[in-house]
Amino acid sequence: MPKKRSIRTWPGWLVVGTAFAVVLLDQLSKRWIERNLPIYESIVPLPALRNFFTITHFTNTGAAFGLFRDQGVLFVVIALVVIVTIIVYARYLPIERRLVRFALGLQLGGAIGNNLIDRPRQGHVTDFIYFHFWPAFNIADMAIVVGVALLAYALLMQKDETPKPAGVEPGDQPTSS
Repeated sequence: MPKKRSIRTWPGWLVVGTAFAVVLLDQLSKRWIERNLPIYESIVPLPALRNFFTITHFTNTGAAFGLFRDQGVLFVVIALVVIVTIIVYARYLPIERRLVRFALGLQLGGAIGNNLIDRPRQGHVTDFIYFHFWPAFNIADMAIVVGVALLAYALLMQKDETPKPAGVEPGDQPTSS
């Protein structure tokens, strides 16, 4: 009889759990904005920062910074490729690579939230986090950017685990015969 795995010993729990949390937060925040804030209207959550930061209801049919407008099918296809890549990559990660798994979960949740839910459902993405010196974005966008940054950090900080030949010390130069 196969041994039952607990959620903590299943290597995919962090990726799936993080992605689920991102999708849930992203979709709940967007629905609240869509129901309570007319398009292009703003809320000022911090009056002292009113000239720099607002919650403003925007729609976006393109990618970041409005690039590739009205290419919804392209974004869905890209999202599917990204999702499959993340799932395949995560399957081969050692369980102790938690930061990488978390980063992949952020990216997976962001891709699902923006490109597999919003675009097919309504033909655009709802953006609302608006720093007046930067294009508006949403929770899914933020998850993707933070996920990519964390993944880059984790991969750059990863120790080289390439096996070394016996008797070779770090810094030894190969000799030519």
